[in-house]
This record gives sequence, structure tokens and C-alpha cells, in this order.
Amino acid sequence: MSERTVLAIDPGRSKCGLALVRRETRGTIRLLWHQVVPTDSVQEKLKEAAEIAPYQLIIMGGGTTCNELTRYIREAFPGTGMLQVDETNTSLQARERYWEYNPRRGWRRLLPATLQVPPEPVDDFAALILAERVLVER
Repeated sequence: MSERTVLAIDPGRSKCGLALVRRETRGTIRLLWHQVVPTDSVQEKLKEAAEIAPYQLIIMGGGTTCNELTRYIREAFPGTGMLQVDETNTSLQARERYWEYNPRRGWRRLLPATLQVPPEPVDDFAALILAERVLVER
């Protein structure tokens, strides 16, 4: 397996989740950077992510506003490859992944994670799930 870096986007009307993810040569997946940003600031955040680590592919969730955002990104970054991915169940999986990266403390440890809603948006973790779906399969 070769090393590969991708930028995944979980699109939404008002906000998007972004995750810069690298599959390393031994097959492990590493989250390099992630943010939830207003949809209208995605272009500048794509540039910011490229400064952190150049990516070879943009992975876009196929849900809300994906077609509009895809056109917008293709105009701004015409040479970058794009792949649209089914985002079924990513929101639920993102909640679970949030708790892996942000361990529960205090009273939150007493309740099952599946019964808790994270205290902040998890769109960036949904983008991570999208990236993993592509990087693990390829």
C-alpha cells in the first residue's frame, strides 16, 4: 500500500465538515487536520489544508448541497480530482468517532456513548468517515 493524502468534505447548507486524512504505507489511517466551517468559507479552508499537507483527491459526501459545492470547487481547483461517496449513516458513526477523539469525562462516562449527543457539531468526523471508506477500500 502506498501513502496517500485526501481531503474529505461532508457538505451542508450552512456548514461543512472537513478532514485531511493520510493513509500511511503500512495501511494505518491518520487524521492530520479537521474543522467544521461555514459553507461559504470552504475555498479558503481547502487552501489552508493544502498548506498542511498536499492532497491528491477531494472526497465529497453525496448528500445536501454536494452538487453546488462540487461545481464551486471544480471552478476554484480545476486540476484536483474529486470523488463523490455515499454518506449513509455517517452522522451516527461521526458521533461515535467524536467520543473516541474526545474521551468522556465526569458524569458522561457513566452513560453509554450511544445515548449522548456531542456538545459540538461532528461534521468533521463525518468527513473522516467518508475518507476512511475510500482509503480502506482502495
